[in-house]
Amino acid sequence: MIRSLPRAIVIGASAGALEALSVILPALPEDFRLPIFIVVHIPPDKRSVLAELFRAKCKIRVSEVEDKEPIRPSTAYFAPPDYHVLVEKDHTLALTNEEPVLFSRPSIDVLFESAADIYGPDVVAVLLTGANHDGAKGLLLIARAGGEVIVQDPETAFAAAMPQAGLDLCPDAAVLSLQGITDYLRRVG
Repeated sequence: MIRSLPRAIVIGASAGALEALSVILPALPEDFRLPIFIVVHIPPDKRSVLAELFRAKCKIRVSEVEDKEPIRPSTAYFAPPDYHVLVEKDHTLALTNEEPVLFSRPSIDVLFESAADIYGPDVVAVLLTGANHDGAKGLLLIARAGGEVIVQDPETAFAAAMPQAGLDLCPDAAVLSLQGITDYLRRVG
């Protein structure tokens, strides 16, 4: 399944995200080399505690994205509430408050599209549990750019709509359990 060594990982999740990410992120080793960019749908008026929560559980660095922040390896970056995250050509992350996409800001599609533009075939996209279709179009763009696309097995997802939407647009995506996703990321990272 591994075509070439990726330079980044992008993950999108919504309903059930905390449980899914709690399987994956704490299992990554301290010497994991890749940056991971994560969008979880969070209400715009709520403060996110995801970075805090995972910082205590993970061996890799965990932070909430700050505008124009340089991308570092071995770091999981969470999108802040009410901002889209873009990967920039100068190896930084940018925040934007453009219109919501599929009622979501941050949007998984926006992150995935910018990752496809910057990393092309050198990115792995993972679409996890969620109750809407955000992420499916971005997953397709990454597949078209030659990147690796993975969806959580809809049968095992807390909310199957999001991974199923990804699978509908990308029928060749790898369909893996949370443990399968974790094992794959450990191998490539």
